[in-house]
Amino acid sequence: MTDKTDIAYFAAGCFWGVEAAFRQVQGVLSTAVGYQGGDTLNPTYQDVCTGQTNHAEVVAVTFDPSVVGYGQLLSVFWQNHNPTTLNRQGPDVGTQYRSAIFYRTDEQKELAESSKQALDEAKIFPNPIVTEITKAGDFFMAEDYHQQYLEKRGLATCHI
Repeated sequence: MTDKTDIAYFAAGCFWGVEAAFRQVQGVLSTAVGYQGGDTLNPTYQDVCTGQTNHAEVVAVTFDPSVVGYGQLLSVFWQNHNPTTLNRQGPDVGTQYRSAIFYRTDEQKELAESSKQALDEAKIFPNPIVTEITKAGDFFMAEDYHQQYLEKRGLATCHI
C-alpha cells in the first residue's frame, strides 16, 4: 500500500461473489479473499468452515481513493448482499458468512456507521441491518484456489 492507495475489508457472505463485485469497480486496484475477525492464527478454509474460529470470509479491497471513495465501496457492499440476516447469506449459514465491515481508520468507522444508520432510517431493507462494524485485526489470506474463484471459472456471480 502506498500513499495513493487504501484498503477496505468487507464480509458479505461467501467471498467469491463479493470479490467479483468489487473487481468491477473503477478505482479498485486489487482484491484478495481471506479470513478476519476470529480467534485462530493462520486459519485454513477447513478451520473457518467449522464455525469454531469465529472468522468471517472477507474481501480485502485495495483501492485508489482519488478514483473511488470509501463511501462508494460501502454502496457496493450494501448492494451485494442481505445485511439483515444474522450469520447467513442465502443457503450459506454460519458465523463465517456474517455481514461485517472491518474498519482501519476512524474515518472508515464513521462512514460505515453513518451509512448503516442512513439505510436503516430509510428502511431500504425490510428488516433491521445486523452488520457488525468492527476494528480490523489480522487478515489471513485464503488459499490460492479461492482467489478470484469465479473469474477463473468464467462466472460473474454466485447464487445470491
